[in-house]
Amino acid sequence: MNLGSPRFSNADLDKLARSQGSLAAWRQALANDAVRALAGVTGDFAVAFIEPGGRTLMAVDRFAIRSLCYRLDEGTLRFAARVDELADASTEIDPQAIFDYLYFHVIPSPRTIYKGIFRLPPGHCAVFEKGQLTVTPYWTPTFEEQRGASFGDLKDEFRQLLHDAVTRQLDGSKAACFLSGGTDSSTVAGMVARACGKPGATYSIGFDEQGYDEMEFARLAAKHFQTEHHEYYVTPDDVVRSIPAVAAHYDQPFGNSSALPAYYCAKMARADGVSKLLAGDGGDELFGGNTRYAKQKVFGWYDHLPAGLRTGLLEPLSRSSVMNQIPLLRKGASYVNQAQVSMPDRMMTYNLLFRLGIQAMLSPELLAQVDQHDPARQQGRVWGQARTDNLLNRMLAFDWRYTLADCDLPKVVGTTDLAGVGVGFPLLDDRLLAFSQRLPPSYKLQGLKLRWFFKEALRDFLPAEIIAKKKQGFGLPFGVWANAHPALKTLAADSLYSLARRGVVRTDFVQNLLDQRLPEHPGYYGEMVWILTMLEQWLAAKAPRFSLAN
Repeated sequence: MNLGSPRFSNADLDKLARSQGSLAAWRQALANDAVRALAGVTGDFAVAFIEPGGRTLMAVDRFAIRSLCYRLDEGTLRFAARVDELADASTEIDPQAIFDYLYFHVIPSPRTIYKGIFRLPPGHCAVFEKGQLTVTPYWTPTFEEQRGASFGDLKDEFRQLLHDAVTRQLDGSKAACFLSGGTDSSTVAGMVARACGKPGATYSIGFDEQGYDEMEFARLAAKHFQTEHHEYYVTPDDVVRSIPAVAAHYDQPFGNSSALPAYYCAKMARADGVSKLLAGDGGDELFGGNTRYAKQKVFGWYDHLPAGLRTGLLEPLSRSSVMNQIPLLRKGASYVNQAQVSMPDRMMTYNLLFRLGIQAMLSPELLAQVDQHDPARQQGRVWGQARTDNLLNRMLAFDWRYTLADCDLPKVVGTTDLAGVGVGFPLLDDRLLAFSQRLPPSYKLQGLKLRWFFKEALRDFLPAEIIAKKKQGFGLPFGVWANAHPALKTLAADSLYSLARRGVVRTDFVQNLLDQRLPEHPGYYGEMVWILTMLEQWLAAKAPRFSLAN
């Protein structure tokens, strides 16, 4: 198995890859010290092969853009690109994976939906020899802040790196990219024009729903860079038609709601003759663009208050009934209570599963078979791996695993694959990644200004309106539509009640969610309706007989 486009920094290996193919280079590179050899390989890749002596070697790139799954069958290691390629009629669904899915809205590696089948985590390799499997990280996020460099020098270097990263992703076919109208996709669109010497094609999705449509900004970017622009407005009928196909295309349940609009974007590009789309994923996670970074920085200020003030006054006050009766004081008490929760657990206080209530939502049959604390332990291990003393950088590395590798990248890779289009991620280029790792944290988050350096370095390149806009992307107004569109409402209700019959969720919870919570707050609770709908649609396609019910 040899997927992707690895780049070998070793000149001899690079020459071998060019003359005999990358698999020949892989065999030579990994013959001795696999971990050391992989440190010199970048790009997107998944490789697995059996050596003449019987040893099996496996590895995936730093963001797991390419996927590699494996299982042990009676002492024999089997591997494949997809989880479902390793499953058979006797392979059991893992209840813990279902709990993980409801917690994360995806199933993070190494666990998969099937018992006994695993996915190699990003930046990891594995060796199987004499019946023993050893999985090892070959790359760990490491941040070494560069000191003394001027803003002007960093700006020039950054813009050249962006140009080079986009150029490396162009393959001679029609140059094209996703365009949401955000900072990242607009940057890619502009760099495509510079790299090609002429504008490329851009593809945007809109929604005829107030608060969800970002087409105004996509059009602004398209006009600014004079791209060959294409648009499609997704409708509720499109969602009804496409949910089963999109859900079933993934090798396990996948709950990122922007997958469906991304699919329509890629489908539009494919019909236009595009064979590869460039995506803007990664800019927020490398350069500090998510709102939670600023929010957690505010909570971090609490630790700098005198200990006596915190423990002697603020914390006792936050627990008093008086504080919770006055709105302004209630906010203060909430801040103190959340600030006391250590990271990364603090970020999960907003988890929708907790807000809805685990006991109220999940069936006794499911709860009896899962460890409710395992997701937090998973996150704790990942949180501690990054080599940095800075809170922001640790959050970035955490998101490289959970936001990029487990969620956003599989979303784009899966939906473009379904549409028959390849995809590239220039903002995750290894040189840009290395640049971000040495960029001072204050350049990523200056005060509470998100991705300060990225925006300032491109201020004379991007339209001012896009620099100033808030992040949105291809968010799907599913909850609003599911509450009002009859066919979509029926599809969602049928899916959720089917999950209840399988013994995954409680019937009374489904009734309350659909009849009361969703009409009251469709934008908020619609997310859980979507998560559950996609779970059932996947089970209906891949494991129709699965049930936990007695």
